[in-house]
Amino acid sequence: MMKNGEIIENQRLKGDYFKVRFYAPQICETARAGQFVHVRITPRGDRILRRPFSIYNCENDALEVVYKVVGGGTKELSELSPGNVCNLLGPLGVSFSDPLPGVIPVLVAGGYGAAATYLLTKQVSQRGIFLIGARSKSDVLLTDEYQKEKYEVRVATDDGSEGHCGFVTDLVAQLLKEKPDEKFFFYGCGPHPMLMALAKLLRANRQKGELSIDHLMCCGIGACFACVVKVKADTLPGWTFARACVDGPVFNLDSVYVE
Repeated sequence: MMKNGEIIENQRLKGDYFKVRFYAPQICETARAGQFVHVRITPRGDRILRRPFSIYNCENDALEVVYKVVGGGTKELSELSPGNVCNLLGPLGVSFSDPLPGVIPVLVAGGYGAAATYLLTKQVSQRGIFLIGARSKSDVLLTDEYQKEKYEVRVATDDGSEGHCGFVTDLVAQLLKEKPDEKFFFYGCGPHPMLMALAKLLRANRQKGELSIDHLMCCGIGACFACVVKVKADTLPGWTFARACVDGPVFNLDSVYVE
């Protein structure tokens, strides 16, 4: 669905991280956790390609996106004020699935991957655990919001400036050691190396889950094949390519080709 979305609010969360709210009732009607919107920031000639953003939240007809300023497009987005309009294409992609009854959801995020898993807290009745890893305290996002949804929050930072000094996979390993008899379902989103490490750890411990693998997307509708990722296949050579924008970005843990 392609719709124009008027900006209601565009605020800095911390550092280079922002949250923008669009008035987009029709997209909000069907949006699910793990899906994304493809945003055309301006009609200028040097901004032809849309930018994909995970859907952070949908509330009162407002679609919320959390983003980091990393280039010209996101810098331009951060400078837009309420009343400005962006063209939105969405919701797109495969969403996360709900855990079975009696299973504890564990959301594992790297950096602003935290934005992709938050909507699960509104859609899944079970309360769970949120594990976030980041480079430093300044990159730890949305922990207060997860706590408001009654999720247990654990933090890891590379430099030890907040929480555990190390990787978010350390927190996963610790959780599995602490609660060996619990039934978990893991949801992961973050940098590719983190997701590969998480996949290896979960498979080694025979855990189930899903990973959001969001490679660079140009068209967002499966036409350009720019965002392909490796997944397992039943035929030789044992793997094939899938398009992250339409076959994903959410993939079952067991189908992910681990590098």
